[in-house]
Amino acid sequence: MSEDFDAVLAAVGPRLRALRRRRGVTLAALSETTGIPISTLSRLESGHRKPGLELLLPLARAHRVPVDALIGAPDDVDPRVYPRPLTHNGMTVVPLTRKPGGLQAFKQILPAGLTDGREPDARSHEGYHWLYVLRGRLRIVLGDRDFVLTDGEVAEFDTHLPHWFGNADEHSVEFLSILGPQGERIHIRARHRPDDLDPEDPGSRGTADASGV
Repeated sequence: MSEDFDAVLAAVGPRLRALRRRRGVTLAALSETTGIPISTLSRLESGHRKPGLELLLPLARAHRVPVDALIGAPDDVDPRVYPRPLTHNGMTVVPLTRKPGGLQAFKQILPAGLTDGREPDARSHEGYHWLYVLRGRLRIVLGDRDFVLTDGEVAEFDTHLPHWFGNADEHSVEFLSILGPQGERIHIRARHRPDDLDPEDPGSRGTADASGV
C-alpha cells in the first residue's frame, strides 16, 4: 500500500510540469497566480517537495482542472451504490442514493402483518414524495383520503399533507420512495399513443407529463 502511495506522489511533479508547459505558463507567472513561491513550485515539479492539498488546490484552480487530474485518480471509479438496509418501526429501508441533499431514493419493505391492528398515525413534513409499488398492496392515508395502491401504481403528493403507509392486507409490500425538497416534483415523460392524439390540437403530438395521485 505504501509503495502505491509513494508512486502516486512521485508522479504528481512530472504531471504538474507537463501541464504547465503544455499551457505555456512560466513558473513566475504560475507563482503570481497561485501565491506559491517559485522555489516551492520548482521543488514540487522536480519531486523534491511532497504535494499537499494546500499546494494542489490553488494549482488545480490555476490550471482549471480537478484535483483528481493532478494526482492521477483512476477514471474507472465504481459508480455502484452498496446500500446498507436500516430498520425503522419494523419496516426495512434500503437507501438507493448516497449524495446528501436533493432527491433521496429508498426501497421500503413492510413485512407481512406489520401494520395489522394499528391506527394510522398520519404525519406531515417538508418536501415532496413520489412512490411506486413494486409488489403487494399498499394502503395510503393521505389527508382525509384512504386508498390502496397495487403493483405498478404510482402516487405523488406534497408531504405537508398528513400521510401514512401500511399493509393493505396480510401480505408484505415493497415500494420505491423518492423524496424531494419542497416545490420539486417528479415528472414522467411519456409518448402519446396514436389514439390519444387530438387532431384539433397540434401540441398534443409532443410529450406529456404523467403523474399519479
